[in-house]
Amino acid sequence: MDSPARPPLAAGEDLARLIGHSLLRPELTSAQVLEGIHLARRYQVAAVAVRPCDLEMAVRHLEGSPVIPASVAGFPHGSQTTAAKLFETRDVLRRGAREVSVVIALSRLLSREFQAVQTELTQIAEACHKERAALTVILENVWLNEELKIIALRCAERAEADSVSTSTGFAPGGYTLADIALMRRYLPNQTGVEACGAATLTNALEACEAGCTRLATTQTAAILDEWKTQRAEPSR
Repeated sequence: MDSPARPPLAAGEDLARLIGHSLLRPELTSAQVLEGIHLARRYQVAAVAVRPCDLEMAVRHLEGSPVIPASVAGFPHGSQTTAAKLFETRDVLRRGAREVSVVIALSRLLSREFQAVQTELTQIAEACHKERAALTVILENVWLNEELKIIALRCAERAEADSVSTSTGFAPGGYTLADIALMRRYLPNQTGVEACGAATLTNALEACEAGCTRLATTQTAAILDEWKTQRAEPSR
């Protein structure tokens, strides 16, 4: 079934509510992460994704804000054991994450060990939903053929993941519009699609038109400032 058409973005606030500001790069200092958290709060984006070691700082500085504190598990390659991913998931939930992004077990998926992939995602989803937190499953599409992408989407759907992301931003390639369209076609309407890596307003709008419901980006300020500049109403 086709997804319902997205209403056009009417204001910068509408676009901001689709953005997850990413602060996951390993070289970021604590001061840079804090600056990014304040930026996310100032622009009133949907969420800010931080490394697990920065999560308590994010929760503290987002208090009273609608911006959701988010973190990751099994990042960035999905190679940890299921037990380790579950520990990471429960740990960030305990520290205040309201969204968790977990990298699918890529090696298991590529090895066609689909039951292991399914079992792992189901357990992680149960841990998140028990704490009323959302789960995003990250696929890393650049390493998957179309068949494996579709199988991964089915696994995420069966696990009742809240959304599925195109990529981590740490692989040789990020999202493509074709991948977003494929993901939207094979996921149920209520499951979100996240495009990782939009750098410009044009990228962001094209990704939204292709069917994404969340933009994971480090370029939040540039995208929203560009919107403000391009869509500014003439003075009266």
